[in-house]
Amino acid sequence: MALELNRLYPDDPEVLYHTGKVYGNYAFLTMQKLAQVAPASVWRHQTLAEADESQGSYEAAITEYRQVLALDPRRPGIHYRLGRTLLARARETTSAEDLASAQREFEQELALDPLNGNAAYEMAEARRNGGQFEEAQKLFEQALNSHPDFEEAQLGLASVLMSQQKPQQALPHLQKAIELNQENEVSWYRLSQVQRSLGNSKEAQNAFTKYQQLHQQKASLDEAGKRFLSPSEVTRQQLDSNAPQ
Repeated sequence: MALELNRLYPDDPEVLYHTGKVYGNYAFLTMQKLAQVAPASVWRHQTLAEADESQGSYEAAITEYRQVLALDPRRPGIHYRLGRTLLARARETTSAEDLASAQREFEQELALDPLNGNAAYEMAEARRNGGQFEEAQKLFEQALNSHPDFEEAQLGLASVLMSQQKPQQALPHLQKAIELNQENEVSWYRLSQVQRSLGNSKEAQNAFTKYQQLHQQKASLDEAGKRFLSPSEVTRQQLDSNAPQ
């Protein structure tokens, strides 16, 4: 009945409210049954790990992800999720050990699944931040080979090429990132830098104006307390430290 109501009235707020409660309760009962029939299963540990990670309970999530790997060492995606959780904890604690452990998990994920673009991206981003531009370029390209619409990887690769003084090569990656998402201030700011390097003053100014508009909108939303960010699957590209605020 809930599915039929959603089909007939997809934009009705009252229908969405009631069917959401139905789905939520059904999900809870399903997970409760999983705990009863298979409390020590790989599925149960993965469910707990994902729930803990989403709530920011990183210690518990790490423990559960490692339980999953103990039961199934080659399970796809788990090394990546464990790496992301270690990375999240490292940002809170500034732990160099967690950062190194996260990279090892990404490497293991990529060894199991060379097409895991997220793992390749996280490794590339770490290399970029460490100034290892050639290695970062290869990893960003690896991510994009299988996922050409990966916006953050397009931005990351453009940044690497800019650092290598290759603005002409960086340009199409920034254009692609903007094609995928025209509301990302990072893309427009980097595009303005590239156009300026290429001597295209008008295009550089247009891109910088767009960056300023988006940056002001973001600042206004932040000030009003209306900007809520959901957890991202990958580390987002950030403005350079010398970008105008």
